[in-house]
Amino acid sequence: MSRLELGIAWRYLRSRRGSKLLSFISLIAIGGVVVGVSALIVVMGVMNGLQRDLREKILIGSPDIRVLPYGEDLRIDDWRAVQRRVRGEAGVVATAPFVLTQGVVNAGHDYREAAFIAGIEPLADGEEGVTSVRKHATQGDFSFRASDGSARGVVIGRLLAAKLNAYPKDTITIVTGGDLKPNAATGMFVPVTAQFEVTGIFETGMYEYDNTYIYTSIAVAQELAGLDTAVTGIEVRTTDRWVAHEVAPRIAQSLGYPYRTVDWQEQNSSLFQALKLEKLGMGVILLLIVLVAAFNIVSNLTMVVTDKTREIGILKAMGMTARSVRRIFLAQGLTIGMVGTGFGLVLGLAVSVALGRYKLIRLDPSVYFIDHLPVATEFLDVVLTVLASVAIAGLATLYPAQQAARLYPIEAIRHE
Repeated sequence: MSRLELGIAWRYLRSRRGSKLLSFISLIAIGGVVVGVSALIVVMGVMNGLQRDLREKILIGSPDIRVLPYGEDLRIDDWRAVQRRVRGEAGVVATAPFVLTQGVVNAGHDYREAAFIAGIEPLADGEEGVTSVRKHATQGDFSFRASDGSARGVVIGRLLAAKLNAYPKDTITIVTGGDLKPNAATGMFVPVTAQFEVTGIFETGMYEYDNTYIYTSIAVAQELAGLDTAVTGIEVRTTDRWVAHEVAPRIAQSLGYPYRTVDWQEQNSSLFQALKLEKLGMGVILLLIVLVAAFNIVSNLTMVVTDKTREIGILKAMGMTARSVRRIFLAQGLTIGMVGTGFGLVLGLAVSVALGRYKLIRLDPSVYFIDHLPVATEFLDVVLTVLASVAIAGLATLYPAQQAARLYPIEAIRHE
Protein backbone atom coordinates (compact mmCIF):
# COMPACT_ATOMS: atom_id res chain seq x y z
CA MET A 1 0.00 0.00 0.00
CA SER A 2 1.57 3.28 -1.17
CA ARG A 3 1.91 6.49 0.80
CA LEU A 4 -0.57 8.16 -1.57
CA GLU A 5 -3.23 5.57 -0.83
CA LEU A 6 -2.66 5.88 2.91
CA GLY A 7 -2.76 9.67 2.70
CA ILE A 8 -6.06 9.67 0.82
CA ALA A 9 -7.54 7.12 3.27
CA TRP A 10 -6.53 9.29 6.22
CA ARG A 11 -8.02 12.41 4.57
CA TYR A 12 -11.31 10.61 4.04
CA LEU A 13 -11.38 9.72 7.74
CA ARG A 14 -11.17 13.37 8.74
CA SER A 15 -13.99 15.89 8.73
CA ARG A 16 -14.88 17.89 5.66
CA ARG A 17 -13.51 21.16 7.01
CA GLY A 18 -9.96 19.89 6.86
CA SER A 19 -9.63 19.26 10.59
CA LYS A 20 -6.84 16.92 11.60
CA LEU A 21 -9.22 15.13 13.94
CA LEU A 22 -11.36 12.23 12.88
CA SER A 23 -14.87 12.93 11.63
CA PHE A 24 -17.75 12.38 14.02
CA ILE A 25 -19.10 9.41 12.07
CA SER A 26 -15.66 7.77 12.15
CA LEU A 27 -15.55 8.26 15.91
CA ILE A 28 -18.94 6.58 16.23
CA ALA A 29 -17.69 3.58 14.24
CA ILE A 30 -14.53 3.38 16.38
CA GLY A 31 -16.61 3.70 19.56
CA GLY A 32 -18.76 0.74 18.54
CA VAL A 33 -15.67 -1.43 18.13
CA VAL A 34 -14.27 -0.20 21.46
CA VAL A 35 -17.45 -1.14 23.31
CA GLY A 36 -17.68 -4.56 21.67
CA VAL A 37 -14.06 -5.54 22.23
CA SER A 38 -13.87 -4.26 25.81
CA ALA A 39 -17.17 -5.93 26.78
CA LEU A 40 -16.03 -9.21 25.23
CA ILE A 41 -12.71 -9.16 27.10
CA VAL A 42 -14.31 -8.29 30.46
CA VAL A 43 -17.11 -10.85 30.20
CA MET A 44 -14.74 -13.61 29.03
CA GLY A 45 -12.52 -12.77 32.00
CA VAL A 46 -15.46 -12.97 34.40
CA MET A 47 -16.57 -16.31 32.93
CA ASN A 48 -13.03 -17.65 33.26
CA GLY A 49 -12.85 -16.36 36.83
CA LEU A 50 -16.11 -18.02 37.82
CA GLN A 51 -15.06 -21.27 36.14
CA ARG A 52 -11.67 -21.23 37.86
CA ASP A 53 -13.20 -20.40 41.23
CA LEU A 54 -15.71 -23.22 40.89
CA ARG A 55 -13.00 -25.62 39.75
CA GLU A 56 -10.81 -24.78 42.73
CA LYS A 57 -13.71 -25.31 45.13
CA ILE A 58 -14.63 -28.65 43.56
CA LEU A 59 -11.04 -29.84 43.88
CA ILE A 60 -10.98 -29.02 47.59
CA GLY A 61 -12.69 -32.32 48.34
CA SER A 62 -12.23 -34.10 45.01
CA PRO A 63 -8.85 -35.67 44.15
CA ASP A 64 -7.11 -35.49 40.79
CA ILE A 65 -7.84 -39.19 40.18
CA ARG A 66 -9.97 -41.83 41.86
CA VAL A 67 -9.19 -45.54 41.51
CA LEU A 68 -12.44 -47.50 41.78
CA PRO A 69 -13.44 -51.14 41.28
CA TYR A 70 -15.93 -52.63 38.86
CA GLY A 71 -18.62 -54.96 40.10
CA GLU A 72 -21.66 -54.84 42.36
CA ASP A 73 -19.81 -54.62 45.67
CA LEU A 74 -17.81 -51.49 44.75
CA ARG A 75 -15.16 -52.26 47.33
CA ILE A 76 -11.41 -52.88 47.30
CA ASP A 77 -10.33 -55.53 49.79
CA ASP A 78 -6.59 -55.65 49.02
CA TRP A 79 -6.37 -51.87 48.90
CA ARG A 80 -2.90 -51.66 50.46
CA ALA A 81 -1.36 -53.63 47.59
CA VAL A 82 -3.30 -51.56 45.07
CA GLN A 83 -2.16 -48.36 46.77
CA ARG A 84 1.50 -49.41 46.56
CA ARG A 85 1.16 -50.14 42.84
CA VAL A 86 -0.55 -46.81 42.17
CA ARG A 87 2.06 -44.91 44.17
CA GLY A 88 4.78 -46.34 41.92
CA GLU A 89 3.26 -44.91 38.74
CA ALA A 90 4.93 -41.94 37.03
CA GLY A 91 3.24 -38.63 37.75
CA VAL A 92 1.73 -39.77 41.07
CA VAL A 93 2.68 -37.65 44.09
CA ALA A 94 0.43 -39.00 46.85
CA THR A 95 -2.24 -41.63 47.40
CA ALA A 96 -4.75 -42.37 50.15
CA PRO A 97 -7.66 -44.77 50.69
CA PHE A 98 -11.17 -43.43 51.16
CA VAL A 99 -14.62 -44.70 52.09
CA LEU A 100 -17.79 -43.07 50.83
CA THR A 101 -21.29 -44.01 51.92
CA GLN A 102 -24.66 -42.38 52.59
CA GLY A 103 -26.79 -42.12 55.66
CA VAL A 104 -29.28 -40.12 57.69
CA VAL A 105 -28.10 -37.81 60.46
CA ASN A 106 -29.84 -36.00 63.30
CA ALA A 107 -28.69 -34.13 66.38
CA GLY A 108 -31.27 -35.31 68.89
CA HIS A 109 -34.13 -33.37 67.29
CA ASP A 110 -37.03 -34.43 65.11
CA TYR A 111 -35.28 -33.00 62.04
CA ARG A 112 -33.20 -35.45 60.00
CA GLU A 113 -30.99 -34.85 57.02
CA ALA A 114 -29.47 -37.13 54.38
CA ALA A 115 -25.69 -36.87 54.16
CA PHE A 116 -22.60 -38.34 52.56
CA ILE A 117 -20.18 -39.90 55.04
CA ALA A 118 -16.59 -39.75 53.80
CA GLY A 119 -13.87 -41.67 55.58
CA ILE A 120 -10.30 -40.35 55.28
CA GLU A 121 -7.07 -40.96 57.14
CA PRO A 122 -6.02 -38.50 59.88
CA LEU A 123 -2.69 -36.87 59.05
CA ALA A 124 0.25 -35.98 61.23
CA ASP A 125 1.20 -32.30 61.69
CA GLY A 126 2.86 -30.93 58.56
CA GLU A 127 1.79 -33.86 56.40
CA GLU A 128 0.00 -32.91 53.19
CA GLY A 129 -3.06 -34.85 52.09
CA VAL A 130 -4.29 -35.83 48.65
CA THR A 131 -6.99 -33.14 48.82
CA SER A 132 -6.95 -29.77 50.57
CA VAL A 133 -10.21 -30.20 52.51
CA ARG A 134 -8.30 -30.42 55.82
CA LYS A 135 -7.12 -26.82 55.34
CA HIS A 136 -10.69 -25.56 55.38
CA ALA A 137 -11.59 -26.40 58.98
CA THR A 138 -13.10 -23.27 60.57
CA GLN A 139 -13.56 -24.92 63.98
CA GLY A 140 -11.63 -27.87 65.37
CA ASP A 141 -9.56 -30.02 63.02
CA PHE A 142 -9.55 -33.27 61.05
CA SER A 143 -7.87 -35.38 63.74
CA PHE A 144 -11.29 -36.88 64.63
CA ARG A 145 -10.15 -37.02 68.26
CA ALA A 146 -13.20 -36.99 70.57
CA SER A 147 -13.28 -35.76 74.18
CA ASP A 148 -12.98 -39.31 75.52
CA GLY A 149 -9.76 -39.85 73.56
CA SER A 150 -11.29 -42.12 70.93
CA ALA A 151 -11.07 -41.48 67.18
CA ARG A 152 -14.86 -41.40 66.76
CA GLY A 153 -15.22 -37.72 66.06
CA VAL A 154 -16.77 -36.24 62.93
CA VAL A 155 -16.23 -33.01 60.99
CA ILE A 156 -19.33 -31.64 59.28
CA GLY A 157 -19.99 -28.90 56.74
CA ARG A 158 -20.99 -25.45 57.93
CA LEU A 159 -24.41 -25.45 56.28
CA LEU A 160 -25.22 -28.94 57.53
CA ALA A 161 -24.13 -27.93 61.04
CA ALA A 162 -26.42 -24.90 60.90
CA LYS A 163 -29.41 -27.01 59.83
CA LEU A 164 -28.78 -29.59 62.54
CA ASN A 165 -27.74 -27.00 65.13
CA ALA A 166 -24.76 -29.25 65.85
CA TYR A 167 -21.38 -27.75 66.70
CA PRO A 168 -18.15 -28.96 68.39
CA LYS A 169 -18.80 -30.95 71.58
CA ASP A 170 -22.36 -31.75 70.42
CA THR A 171 -23.46 -35.31 69.67
CA ILE A 172 -25.05 -36.47 66.42
CA THR A 173 -26.57 -39.82 65.41
CA ILE A 174 -25.83 -41.37 62.03
CA VAL A 175 -27.95 -44.18 60.57
CA THR A 176 -26.77 -46.11 57.51
CA GLY A 177 -27.78 -49.26 55.69
CA GLY A 178 -24.51 -51.00 56.60
CA ASP A 179 -23.83 -53.98 54.34
CA LEU A 180 -27.58 -54.30 53.54
CA LYS A 181 -27.61 -57.99 54.40
CA PRO A 182 -30.77 -59.35 56.13
CA ASN A 183 -30.55 -60.60 59.70
CA ALA A 184 -30.36 -64.41 59.81
CA ALA A 185 -32.92 -64.64 62.63
CA THR A 186 -35.53 -62.10 61.56
CA GLY A 187 -34.89 -61.95 57.82
CA MET A 188 -35.05 -58.13 58.01
CA PHE A 189 -32.44 -55.55 57.20
CA VAL A 190 -30.78 -54.12 60.28
CA PRO A 191 -29.48 -50.55 59.89
CA VAL A 192 -26.25 -49.39 61.52
CA THR A 193 -26.84 -46.69 64.13
CA ALA A 194 -24.03 -44.91 65.94
CA GLN A 195 -23.47 -41.70 67.88
CA PHE A 196 -20.52 -39.40 67.31
CA GLU A 197 -19.11 -36.23 68.76
CA VAL A 198 -18.74 -33.25 66.46
CA THR A 199 -15.05 -32.35 66.62
CA GLY A 200 -14.88 -29.82 63.81
CA ILE A 201 -16.67 -27.66 61.23
CA PHE A 202 -15.38 -27.07 57.71
CA GLU A 203 -16.34 -24.56 55.04
CA THR A 204 -15.22 -24.85 51.42
CA GLY A 205 -17.60 -22.40 49.76
CA MET A 206 -18.92 -25.30 47.66
CA TYR A 207 -22.59 -25.89 48.46
CA GLU A 208 -22.47 -29.65 47.87
CA TYR A 209 -19.67 -30.17 50.38
CA ASP A 210 -20.81 -27.70 53.04
CA ASN A 211 -24.43 -28.86 52.93
CA THR A 212 -24.17 -32.66 52.69
CA TYR A 213 -20.73 -33.97 53.71
CA ILE A 214 -19.57 -35.47 56.99
CA TYR A 215 -15.93 -36.50 57.35
CA THR A 216 -14.75 -39.15 59.75
CA SER A 217 -11.90 -41.64 60.12
CA ILE A 218 -11.47 -44.59 57.78
CA ALA A 219 -12.29 -47.12 60.53
CA VAL A 220 -15.55 -45.41 61.49
CA ALA A 221 -16.63 -45.04 57.85
CA GLN A 222 -15.88 -48.72 57.24
CA GLU A 223 -18.14 -49.58 60.18
CA LEU A 224 -20.95 -47.38 58.88
CA ALA A 225 -20.62 -48.71 55.32
CA GLY A 226 -20.34 -52.35 56.43
CA LEU A 227 -17.07 -52.77 54.54
CA ASP A 228 -15.12 -54.47 57.32
CA THR A 229 -11.47 -53.73 56.35
CA ALA A 230 -12.17 -52.83 52.70
CA VAL A 231 -12.36 -49.32 51.23
CA THR A 232 -14.35 -47.68 48.46
CA GLY A 233 -11.33 -46.60 46.44
CA ILE A 234 -7.94 -44.89 46.28
CA GLU A 235 -7.50 -41.14 45.93
CA VAL A 236 -4.54 -39.96 43.83
CA ARG A 237 -2.77 -36.59 43.62
CA THR A 238 -0.66 -36.00 40.51
CA THR A 239 2.23 -33.63 39.85
CA ASP A 240 -0.19 -31.32 38.06
CA ARG A 241 -3.95 -31.63 37.81
CA TRP A 242 -3.82 -30.91 34.08
CA VAL A 243 -1.88 -34.14 33.47
CA ALA A 244 -4.40 -36.23 35.41
CA HIS A 245 -6.15 -37.27 32.18
CA GLU A 246 -2.84 -38.73 30.98
CA VAL A 247 -1.89 -40.44 34.26
CA ALA A 248 -5.33 -42.01 34.84
CA PRO A 249 -5.30 -44.33 31.78
CA ARG A 250 -1.78 -45.49 32.65
CA ILE A 251 -2.89 -46.43 36.16
CA ALA A 252 -5.95 -48.27 34.84
CA GLN A 253 -3.84 -50.16 32.30
CA SER A 254 -1.27 -51.08 34.95
CA LEU A 255 -3.87 -52.33 37.44
CA GLY A 256 -6.07 -54.05 34.87
CA TYR A 257 -9.50 -55.48 35.58
CA PRO A 258 -11.40 -55.08 37.93
CA TYR A 259 -10.06 -51.55 38.49
CA ARG A 260 -10.88 -48.34 36.69
CA THR A 261 -9.86 -44.70 37.06
CA VAL A 262 -11.82 -41.46 36.95
CA ASP A 263 -10.01 -38.11 36.73
CA TRP A 264 -11.36 -34.85 38.14
CA GLN A 265 -12.62 -33.58 34.79
CA GLU A 266 -14.52 -36.80 34.14
CA GLN A 267 -16.02 -36.72 37.65
CA ASN A 268 -17.50 -33.27 36.96
CA SER A 269 -17.74 -33.43 33.16
CA SER A 270 -21.38 -32.29 32.93
CA LEU A 271 -20.71 -29.21 35.05
CA PHE A 272 -17.57 -28.17 33.18
CA GLN A 273 -19.24 -28.78 29.81
CA ALA A 274 -22.13 -26.55 30.90
CA LEU A 275 -19.68 -23.81 31.89
CA LYS A 276 -17.88 -24.07 28.55
CA LEU A 277 -21.18 -23.89 26.69
CA GLU A 278 -22.22 -20.87 28.74
CA LYS A 279 -18.91 -19.15 28.00
CA LEU A 280 -19.29 -19.89 24.29
CA GLY A 281 -22.84 -18.55 24.30
CA MET A 282 -21.83 -15.34 26.05
CA GLY A 283 -18.95 -14.91 23.62
CA VAL A 284 -21.20 -15.29 20.59
CA ILE A 285 -23.77 -12.87 22.02
CA LEU A 286 -21.15 -10.24 22.80
CA LEU A 287 -19.52 -10.74 19.42
CA LEU A 288 -22.78 -9.41 17.98
CA ILE A 289 -21.80 -6.03 19.42
CA VAL A 290 -18.71 -6.11 17.24
CA LEU A 291 -20.90 -7.08 14.27
CA VAL A 292 -23.11 -4.06 14.96
CA ALA A 293 -19.94 -1.95 14.96
CA ALA A 294 -19.05 -3.54 11.62
CA PHE A 295 -22.35 -2.29 10.18
CA ASN A 296 -21.32 1.17 11.37
CA ILE A 297 -18.09 0.76 9.40
CA VAL A 298 -20.05 -0.32 6.32
CA SER A 299 -22.42 2.64 6.58
CA ASN A 300 -19.50 5.01 7.21
CA LEU A 301 -17.56 3.85 4.16
CA THR A 302 -20.68 3.78 2.00
CA MET A 303 -21.37 7.39 2.92
CA VAL A 304 -17.77 8.29 2.14
CA VAL A 305 -18.04 6.59 -1.26
CA THR A 306 -21.22 8.55 -1.99
CA ASP A 307 -19.71 11.81 -0.75
CA LYS A 308 -16.39 11.34 -2.57
CA THR A 309 -17.75 9.92 -5.82
CA ARG A 310 -16.52 12.87 -7.90
CA GLU A 311 -13.09 12.80 -6.28
CA ILE A 312 -12.83 9.05 -6.92
CA GLY A 313 -13.76 9.67 -10.57
CA ILE A 314 -11.05 12.32 -10.90
CA LEU A 315 -8.48 9.99 -9.29
CA LYS A 316 -9.37 7.18 -11.70
CA ALA A 317 -9.31 9.59 -14.65
CA MET A 318 -5.79 10.62 -13.61
CA GLY A 319 -4.69 6.99 -13.77
CA MET A 320 -5.40 5.49 -10.35
CA THR A 321 -6.33 1.84 -10.73
CA ALA A 322 -9.41 0.15 -9.28
CA ARG A 323 -7.09 -1.89 -7.04
CA SER A 324 -5.65 1.30 -5.53
CA VAL A 325 -9.14 2.71 -4.91
CA ARG A 326 -10.10 -0.57 -3.25
CA ARG A 327 -7.01 -0.39 -1.03
CA ILE A 328 -7.87 3.18 0.04
CA PHE A 329 -11.17 2.10 1.52
CA LEU A 330 -9.68 -1.09 2.89
CA ALA A 331 -7.10 1.01 4.74
CA GLN A 332 -9.83 3.30 6.02
CA GLY A 333 -11.92 0.43 7.38
CA LEU A 334 -8.94 -1.37 8.88
CA THR A 335 -7.82 1.84 10.57
CA ILE A 336 -11.22 2.16 12.22
CA GLY A 337 -11.17 -1.51 13.21
CA MET A 338 -7.59 -1.53 14.53
CA VAL A 339 -7.89 1.75 16.43
CA GLY A 340 -11.19 0.63 17.96
CA THR A 341 -9.74 -2.78 18.79
CA GLY A 342 -6.66 -1.21 20.37
CA PHE A 343 -8.64 1.14 22.61
CA GLY A 344 -11.12 -1.65 23.41
CA LEU A 345 -8.24 -3.95 24.35
CA VAL A 346 -6.72 -1.38 26.71
CA LEU A 347 -10.11 -0.52 28.24
CA GLY A 348 -11.12 -4.17 28.64
CA LEU A 349 -7.85 -5.17 30.30
CA ALA A 350 -7.94 -2.13 32.58
CA VAL A 351 -11.49 -2.90 33.72
CA SER A 352 -10.63 -6.59 34.21
CA VAL A 353 -7.59 -5.76 36.34
CA ALA A 354 -9.59 -3.25 38.39
CA LEU A 355 -12.42 -5.74 38.98
CA GLY A 356 -10.02 -8.45 40.07
CA ARG A 357 -7.56 -6.41 42.13
CA TYR A 358 -9.86 -3.93 43.84
CA LYS A 359 -12.95 -6.19 44.06
CA LEU A 360 -15.22 -3.45 42.70
CA ILE A 361 -18.31 -5.68 42.40
CA ARG A 362 -19.11 -7.10 45.83
CA LEU A 363 -21.34 -10.14 46.27
CA ASP A 364 -23.15 -11.61 49.24
CA PRO A 365 -21.06 -14.65 50.26
CA SER A 366 -24.06 -16.25 51.97
CA VAL A 367 -25.79 -16.41 48.57
CA TYR A 368 -22.98 -16.77 46.02
CA PHE A 369 -20.26 -18.30 48.27
CA ILE A 370 -17.83 -15.68 46.91
CA ASP A 371 -17.42 -12.13 48.21
CA HIS A 372 -16.60 -10.48 44.86
CA LEU A 373 -16.82 -11.08 41.14
CA PRO A 374 -13.68 -13.04 40.13
CA VAL A 375 -11.86 -12.20 36.90
CA ALA A 376 -9.26 -14.33 35.13
CA THR A 377 -8.20 -12.96 31.74
CA GLU A 378 -6.65 -15.61 29.51
CA PHE A 379 -4.17 -14.74 26.77
CA LEU A 380 -5.84 -16.97 24.18
CA ASP A 381 -9.24 -15.32 24.72
CA VAL A 382 -7.71 -11.88 24.25
CA VAL A 383 -5.91 -12.92 21.06
CA LEU A 384 -9.04 -14.50 19.59
CA THR A 385 -11.08 -11.40 20.45
CA VAL A 386 -8.55 -9.08 18.78
CA LEU A 387 -8.25 -11.25 15.68
CA ALA A 388 -12.03 -11.61 15.36
CA SER A 389 -12.55 -7.86 15.71
CA VAL A 390 -9.93 -6.94 13.11
CA ALA A 391 -11.19 -9.67 10.76
CA ILE A 392 -14.79 -8.43 11.03
CA ALA A 393 -13.65 -4.86 10.41
CA GLY A 394 -11.72 -6.02 7.35
CA LEU A 395 -14.71 -7.93 5.97
CA ALA A 396 -16.92 -4.89 6.55
CA THR A 397 -14.80 -2.87 4.08
CA LEU A 398 -15.23 -5.30 1.18
CA TYR A 399 -18.61 -4.10 -0.10
CA PRO A 400 -18.01 -0.31 0.00
CA ALA A 401 -14.45 -0.75 -1.34
CA GLN A 402 -15.77 -2.83 -4.25
CA GLN A 403 -18.47 -0.24 -4.97
CA ALA A 404 -15.86 2.51 -5.08
CA ALA A 405 -13.57 0.46 -7.33
CA ARG A 406 -16.41 -0.15 -9.83
CA LEU A 407 -17.13 3.55 -10.39
CA TYR A 408 -16.60 4.71 -13.99
CA PRO A 409 -14.55 7.93 -14.16
CA ILE A 410 -16.91 9.87 -16.47
CA GLU A 411 -20.08 8.95 -14.57
CA ALA A 412 -18.34 9.63 -11.24
CA ILE A 413 -17.18 13.11 -12.35
CA ARG A 414 -20.70 13.98 -13.58
CA HIS A 415 -22.16 12.78 -10.23
CA GLU A 416 -24.18 15.44 -8.39
